[in-house]
Amino acid sequence: QVDVAAMVQLFGYVDVTDTGFIVAVLSIAFNPFFWNVVARWEHKTRALSQTFGSPRAACYCLGAVILLLNCVRSHCFTEAMKSQPKLEGWDCHWTYYSGLAISAVGTLFVTSSFLALGFTGTFLGDYFGILMEEKVTSFPFSILDNPMYWGSTAIYLGWSLMHASPAGLLLTAVVAISYTIAVLYEG
Repeated sequence: QVDVAAMVQLFGYVDVTDTGFIVAVLSIAFNPFFWNVVARWEHKTRALSQTFGSPRAACYCLGAVILLLNCVRSHCFTEAMKSQPKLEGWDCHWTYYSGLAISAVGTLFVTSSFLALGFTGTFLGDYFGILMEEKVTSFPFSILDNPMYWGSTAIYLGWSLMHASPAGLLLTAVVAISYTIAVLYEG
């Protein structure tokens, strides 16, 4: 049996009916849904490649939209955290620096993934017919599947701890669930 008392106490700090919280959940769930639907649509129709004149230009435009959506998601995440109460016991140096370390590891995974894959490898170039010569197996792919997704999740976890935010922790769980579904869909 699992003792859920700590979870019940944690959720007592989160107002899931708050508009900002709901917007954050929707933006978190929307992003991987959007990029997977658009990429599969492009793969089937080549409509974006035709519209933008080349697969590479279309991929770069989709990548720019994804980056913009990620900025919106991060803003919504942060605003939802700020509108909810902090967990007083976590509002200390130890939690802050733990969160900072977790965010740093997440940033390492995201950045090194991007450097290993390049822009088109990161932003769904394979759906545009832009293929890499071989599968990337170097760090961080040598130690973790989907390091960009889990690095991003770690960044949100660290950010939540840095702000002693139970709402942030719940939103981080939504990020992890969204990425888990995306991995299943993409695989």
